[in-house]
Amino acid sequence: MFTGIIESTGIVKRTARRGEDVLLSISTSMGLNDVTVGDSVAVSGACLTVVEVADGSFSADVSAETLARTTLKALKIGDRVNLEKALKLNSFLGGHFVLGHVDCVGDIREKKEKSNSIILVVEIGEEQGRYIVQKGSVTVDGISLTVNKYEKNRFYVNIIPHTARETTLGSKKAGDHVNVETDILGKYVEKFVRPDRGIDTGFLSEHGFLS
Repeated sequence: MFTGIIESTGIVKRTARRGEDVLLSISTSMGLNDVTVGDSVAVSGACLTVVEVADGSFSADVSAETLARTTLKALKIGDRVNLEKALKLNSFLGGHFVLGHVDCVGDIREKKEKSNSIILVVEIGEEQGRYIVQKGSVTVDGISLTVNKYEKNRFYVNIIPHTARETTLGSKKAGDHVNVETDILGKYVEKFVRPDRGIDTGFLSEHGFLS
C-alpha cells in the first residue's frame, strides 16, 4: 500500500523482454538502503516487486497484465518515472490509501496554467469515471491529487508548483497518457450497497442514514 506522495523520480536505464513480461531497471537518488528483494515500489503508480537492488538502482519484473493496463509498456531508456516505497505502519499518511493497482490509462486533454499552478484535464472511460467524485481523491501517475471537478468522463486536478517540479507531471502535455487509480473506498461501497445484499435506499432510510 502507498500514499500517493512521491519520494523521488527515477530514470529508466534498461528494459529487457522476458517472454510477455519485461524486466525494468531504474536508477534513482531515492534512498534504497531499506529496500530489499521482494519489497514493493510504486513506479508511476504501478506497484512492482523488486527483484534486484544495486548501487543507486533497482530492477523489477513487469507482468503482461501490468503492461496491458498501464503506461509502463511504452517506457524507453532515459524516461523519467515517479517513485514511492511501500507505506510503513509508522509512516505519515500524507495523501490517501493507494494500492498501486492502476485501473486504466487516462488521456490528458488539456493542460493550462492558472496563477502559479497547472490544471490538468484527464479523460477516462465511463466505467472508471463513476468512482470519481468532486473533492475526492484520485491517483495520477502515482500522485495523490484532489479532484476539482468531474464532467463528461473528464476530471480536473490542480498541480501545485512543488508537484510539477518534483514529479513527471510538470513535463506532461496534452495528448500524453497517464496511469489512473480511483479511490478504493468507492469500489467497496458500490459492492456492499447492492439490492441483492438487502442494502438499498429503503434500508438506508429505515435505519436513519437518509432523511
